[in-house]
Amino acid sequence: MLPSFPPWLPWTHLRTCLHSQGLPIQKATRNGNSCSLAILHPPQHPAPRHFNWIVGALTSREYYRAAWLGLNVFLFVYYFLLFDKDKKFYYTRVVLGSALAWARASAKCLNFNSMLILLPVCRNLLSFLRGTCSCCRRTMRKQLDHNLTFHKLVAYSIALFTAVHIIAHLCNFEWYNDSQQAADGSLSSILSDLHQDEESNKWLNPIRSNNTTPAYVTFTTIPGLTGVIITVALILMVTSSMEFIRRSYFEVFWYMHHLFVIYFAGLVIHGIAGLVRGQTAESLKEHNPELCAQDPKQWDRKNKHSQCEEPEFGSIPAEVRALCCLAASALLHFPSAVMHPSKVLELQMHKKGFSMEVGQYIFINCPSVSCLEWHPFTLTSAPEEDFFSVHIRAAGDWTEKLNDTFQQQKPKTPRIEVDGPFGTASEDVFQYEAAMLVGAGIGVTPFASVLKSIWYKFQHADQRLKTKKIYFYWLCRDTGAFAWFKDLLASLEQEMEESGKAGFLNYRLFLTGWDNSLAGHAAFNLDNDTDVVTGLRQKTSFGRPMWNSEFSAVATAHPRSVVGVFLCGPEALATSLQKCCHQYSSLDPRKVKFYFNKENF
Repeated sequence: MLPSFPPWLPWTHLRTCLHSQGLPIQKATRNGNSCSLAILHPPQHPAPRHFNWIVGALTSREYYRAAWLGLNVFLFVYYFLLFDKDKKFYYTRVVLGSALAWARASAKCLNFNSMLILLPVCRNLLSFLRGTCSCCRRTMRKQLDHNLTFHKLVAYSIALFTAVHIIAHLCNFEWYNDSQQAADGSLSSILSDLHQDEESNKWLNPIRSNNTTPAYVTFTTIPGLTGVIITVALILMVTSSMEFIRRSYFEVFWYMHHLFVIYFAGLVIHGIAGLVRGQTAESLKEHNPELCAQDPKQWDRKNKHSQCEEPEFGSIPAEVRALCCLAASALLHFPSAVMHPSKVLELQMHKKGFSMEVGQYIFINCPSVSCLEWHPFTLTSAPEEDFFSVHIRAAGDWTEKLNDTFQQQKPKTPRIEVDGPFGTASEDVFQYEAAMLVGAGIGVTPFASVLKSIWYKFQHADQRLKTKKIYFYWLCRDTGAFAWFKDLLASLEQEMEESGKAGFLNYRLFLTGWDNSLAGHAAFNLDNDTDVVTGLRQKTSFGRPMWNSEFSAVATAHPRSVVGVFLCGPEALATSLQKCCHQYSSLDPRKVKFYFNKENF
């Protein structure tokens, strides 16, 4: 729907304003106070190159996932066949059936994924890998940006294998109990009675009394009790990680995730007791189960020359599980605070013992608000500055309390603890010949650091700058959000004009929420040298970008370049940009390529 404009608005202003919104006018007539506009439909772009989309979607990320999935399949199949065919577990299978193989195979995969689950969220490890992979291929470094996706994938697999493991062991406990209760002289009942009255720990069935129930074993043995504790901790962590809970009740998600300590502690001691057993190697030499199982009444443990002595059983060796925690010490700061419009708080802290790169982020804790909560924020300062800063928008309980704390505790400055910095995809922005930076709302913060660094590089005439062109897009819902960032853009405009590189930065500001009076006021003052909304030379556009047109223009301007697309914004926008990256990337390696990068916290 077009905004209403006053009838006295000059046609030149109206035409220019509508063109800026991507609505080209074919014909315009005027009759008194009424007007008639014939507006062309948006230009029809060529049909999407579906083949490019399919090929682009099969990125190396899918290969890494396929490798992880292949390892899980291999481990499950290998250990399933081992416990289902190995002679050592012949008699165990007589009592438990195929549930033994299901329980042990799922346990091996469960341990494997529990070993991996922490690696994608070890921030110091990821920062170290980013540094060591700086000379590696771009596609290899990009895999580090999908760390949270892999973390969730591993968590889902842990939940799946846990369910299989629990169901299998519930069946095992029932069949252990049935074998103990049986008095029909069957092989399973004979095996359950072996070594029950001895202290040699050579028994097979852990249930030694007819009065013992599976529930009793579950809550009175180390494997059973730790299994219950591990399962409860896992359920709480998984359910509190749901999107709705994580965004609406972040504190619940934060505190529940600290149950990982209990989870790993229980996992380490879960298999110590060794309730599930197999025949010992010494016993296999004197007792071949495939031959002796046919006539269990001939088993004689007292006759040394017997070919079928009574079998003896031992526990399955428990795996050694190691937990490696890579932690960083927190730095203590007493920052200076600056309040900006739209409830944005800027914290500036001295760089003593602190080094950073563009686009990195830190974790912040304010003991005055919460002693346990740490929240990630992107650094908005440049590495060349003698301080580092973050901009925090009040968008939740913790951020609102933080804003109130800094406003109320003057002149006493609240104490801030900082952990980091940690690397992100934006560190690679200067590795591309051309870069498209897209920020939505407060998501502009990583690009503030990038643009500030560019300003310093131009001032010092840095010849190492590989980037030749930057396209910057900022989408905001209200005009107040532009206030704290427009000074930097104005400085960049002036600096690049004075250095003769006015075409280096092409930025577009989009206002996605406005009223008719504001749009009419902007159209009426369109001929002014500066924008009425921001005061900058670049005019503010009303609405959202037409990404197909933007990507097509960039691809035309850089037909043989590698273009990096960087986003800090919502998932819906990420999906659109990622699709455009695949659609407008050429299959010819000599032509334009778009690489999508998204900030993940």
